[in-house]
Amino acid sequence: MARERATALLLDFDGVLRRWDPAVAAEVEREYGLSAGVLGEIAESWGLLQPVLTGRVSHAEWVSSVADALTPSVGDPTRARAAVEQWQRYRGEVDPEVLAFVREVRAAGIRVGLGTNATDLLDADLAALDLTGELDVVVNSSVIGVHKPAKEYFQAACAALDTPPARVLFVDDEDRAISGARVAGLSAHRWTGPADLRYLRAALAF
Repeated sequence: MARERATALLLDFDGVLRRWDPAVAAEVEREYGLSAGVLGEIAESWGLLQPVLTGRVSHAEWVSSVADALTPSVGDPTRARAAVEQWQRYRGEVDPEVLAFVREVRAAGIRVGLGTNATDLLDADLAALDLTGELDVVVNSSVIGVHKPAKEYFQAACAALDTPPARVLFVDDEDRAISGARVAGLSAHRWTGPADLRYLRAALAF
């Protein structure tokens, strides 16, 4: 039996609506004599990342923990802190094609939510990127205390959208999140880039 047509869209932030230039981290690593990729490796290690994504620690506390873990590589805690803070000043860029699509979808009367694993810096990031007011709801893992791909995350997102899971189309660039959304009853599409927008328009039938 065919699925019901989606009447709401839930969109991932990092990797979909926001993109990151890897050259920024690479330049910081070169400047501080670090091995390539070490900032991301430390920052995304699950022991440091999971608490900040569920709101148990703040973004500022997470930055401090990353600097502490980086200190042996730099040899000085002050330089480690400076490196992490310099890296963190870059807050990414909005994908203009995805933002234009979000505006199209909302203009067609379809609710659009941002579904993201994020820290308590998210609202400031949205403001800095001129995204405040561009989405109907924002579902931040650090606010609700549970992160993708947990079923409870998607249940909270659907509740925020006031739409049953079967009527929500979720878009993310990570396979685990896509699998979790499908387990929770949402339809889900694995994002590979703006070429996917044609499919999403068809799926939303607007």
